[in-house]
Amino acid sequence: MPETQPNPGARELDAALEQGASDLKALLERAHPADIAEWLQEVGDEQLAAVMSGLPVGRRAEVLEHAYEGLRERAVGILGVPLLVEVVEELAPDDAVDLLGLVEVGVADAVLAEVDLETAKQLRDLARYADDSAGGIMTSDYDAFSAETHVGDVIKALRKDEEAGEHEGAGVYVLDERERPIGFVSDRELLVTPIHSPLSEVMETEIVSVPADLDQEEVAQILSKYDLSSVPVLGRGGSMIGIVTADDAHEAHVLEAQEDFHKLVGTTAQQQTRLPVLRRVRQRMPLMGLTVLGGLLTARILGFALGNAEGVAGTADVLRYIPIVIGLAGNVGIQSSTILVRGLATGEVAPEREVSVLYREVATGATIGLVCGWVTALVAAWLEATDTMAVAFGMAVGGAIAIAVAWAAFLGCLVPIVCRRVGIDPAIVAGPFLITLSDVSGTAIFVGVAHLVLSSGGAG
Repeated sequence: MPETQPNPGARELDAALEQGASDLKALLERAHPADIAEWLQEVGDEQLAAVMSGLPVGRRAEVLEHAYEGLRERAVGILGVPLLVEVVEELAPDDAVDLLGLVEVGVADAVLAEVDLETAKQLRDLARYADDSAGGIMTSDYDAFSAETHVGDVIKALRKDEEAGEHEGAGVYVLDERERPIGFVSDRELLVTPIHSPLSEVMETEIVSVPADLDQEEVAQILSKYDLSSVPVLGRGGSMIGIVTADDAHEAHVLEAQEDFHKLVGTTAQQQTRLPVLRRVRQRMPLMGLTVLGGLLTARILGFALGNAEGVAGTADVLRYIPIVIGLAGNVGIQSSTILVRGLATGEVAPEREVSVLYREVATGATIGLVCGWVTALVAAWLEATDTMAVAFGMAVGGAIAIAVAWAAFLGCLVPIVCRRVGIDPAIVAGPFLITLSDVSGTAIFVGVAHLVLSSGGAG
């Protein structure tokens, strides 16, 4: 596999790791946590452990907040219980629960046993909710007071929380004696209101709230519809158990959109360009299997309709299997181009990673082509079982499919990369242009390879 040429920051990290702890510490102190998280995508486990242990606790937590799930999974497996405890205590409760969800149950229990009782209770309560629900994305870190509390006392409490690093800055909620939200006061309103005024005089009483089991996408829509900075989450009985902030809802909404978008082309919303080839293949095979099944049924129908005038399976009969090629090549090409276009747009695929990404995507497409081609070859040979050339025919069809699909994957990566280099938006060109190009070239390759194999086998 071609070596990935790291970006300047990643090269600097490599150099600092080689020079020693002092150089590494100096680099990590001046680098932004998001940059560190990006650089760590390319390093091995030993280097990852060195960086994680070299970061101060607060910075370590920030890096993990910016890291993608794959890197977080590796990091939590390396950190160990003592360092995980430090990170969990630094993170917001909702982020801490997400992090603990990446480790084994025994490790998570060991971490919870080491943190203070209040934090452990918060995290256990949050862990009860589904990841894609309001309870799953809420934080239990919020400020709430009774209606009789004076504004001055609220401000003092907020200042104290801010000094402890706990204030969310999302206003304060007013609760009744049963912990139900009855009002909301923004931070701005607190600043302009006389300090002796009770919250009951300045609070907004029209409160929009959501149940804990509401889907995160609906929560995001509610926040957007009413232009809210946060929304209270209610448990059973209507008591307030947390809030979902606009930032958390926006992140959830983006993730949902990415998942839906990738599902349309049979992939997942993970960082596809960083996944191992075999994992990519496993994720995409269900859609490909359905495509092969549909193509084989179409080939069978065409066989009944057109028959075989010569009584020998030859190049003309190969045309019955073209729908499989068009379907597979189109799907694989669109998957590759979708991943590349998104990666280019988000910065996931930097110029120095283009060759590596191209190589892995072609390897993924070739593997899918070999699997689908092998299955098609067996079925095609069985369908032509009365013919002495059945085996050669099956091999011709299967081999041609494998080559055509690998070519489609190559085109799916090459077209977006070339578009970016010549200054054309890849999203505009990659769709219709790629489908047409992969259909035409894939069909030509399929027919040509099948004809060559059958001709060398003595069929025509």
